[in-house]
Amino acid sequence: MNYELIRCDMDHPGDVSALAKLLNEEEISAESIRAIIAQTEGDGYSRGYATLAFQLLLSEKLNISQQEVFDTIPMMMIGKTGGLMTPHYTLFIEKEDVEKENKEKRFSFGVASTRVLLPEEIGTVAQVDLVADAVNKAMLEAGIESIDDVKCVEVKCPWGVGGSLAKATSALGSAVALKEVDREVIDEDSLNEDHSLFSVKTSVSAGQEQVAARVIVMGNSVKSTSNLYIGSGVMKDALDLKGMQSAFKDAGINHSDTLSEEEQAKIVQVFVNAGADAINEVRGRRHTMHTDALAMHSGIVAKAVANAVVGSYVGETRILCSAGSEHQGPQGSNLVAAVIRVGGIR
Repeated sequence: MNYELIRCDMDHPGDVSALAKLLNEEEISAESIRAIIAQTEGDGYSRGYATLAFQLLLSEKLNISQQEVFDTIPMMMIGKTGGLMTPHYTLFIEKEDVEKENKEKRFSFGVASTRVLLPEEIGTVAQVDLVADAVNKAMLEAGIESIDDVKCVEVKCPWGVGGSLAKATSALGSAVALKEVDREVIDEDSLNEDHSLFSVKTSVSAGQEQVAARVIVMGNSVKSTSNLYIGSGVMKDALDLKGMQSAFKDAGINHSDTLSEEEQAKIVQVFVNAGADAINEVRGRRHTMHTDALAMHSGIVAKAVANAVVGSYVGETRILCSAGSEHQGPQGSNLVAAVIRVGGIR
């Protein structure tokens, strides 16, 4: 299979004109779209509006109902932007490619969903097990044979009561699937309490528009004929440039200095989970994300900082930034995954 990512701008939460143009000009087919992740502006209502806009367009192109679009194509709307963050969406494209012989591991992805979660299951260990199963299924679909080759897991789950627990159980479910955490050590008391339990490859967002946990697993596989490759790394804090660069080194760009325009042009997308708002300081100096006038928007501030730091390296404001400290890396860290265009398969 051949896997591609296509990044499109959004002029407003319901703007799917770039996708419509790609479809109308037959640059891509609707059938090849396996998932969509968007960085949308606005609140939960805007996320729902964006989701509906994609449903309307794709139901027409695929000749299926809007509900079928919602059920079969994970649409992860990451709401609220700050700072220099540019609203945009990333299309996950998969198509058959039988003409190339692959001798190297290249970028691949798989998608899966849990069943519809009961209200009383959201944010409980039951969700841990359901998400773990979905991650395993998505990894299998991606043709990723080794857990080491998984570089990024994106999860969008129902908000439920409180939201934070839903994100916590999703992150731990992914960590169990990736063997980062032993399932036996997880109980209800662990959730958002035992911060020694985490995944360094998983980013989770929650939204009222979801009824099941939707999963995209990204990694590298010999079964892929893509000209993309993905790497990942961990920033120990929001200022850890060496940690950020480790993600790009893992993807094949090994520079401790700034990137040239040619090198920046090879970067297809960067997925970041920002955790600066999890703790009250950076390198021993306090910050005011939880105490200043924007305290109610601390996650947005954390995303804006991550977007600026990583964006200054790649020369791009259209990177996917989510925020979450619920077992998504060590407290205060940023998780970074970079997708790079590396050339054709032999």
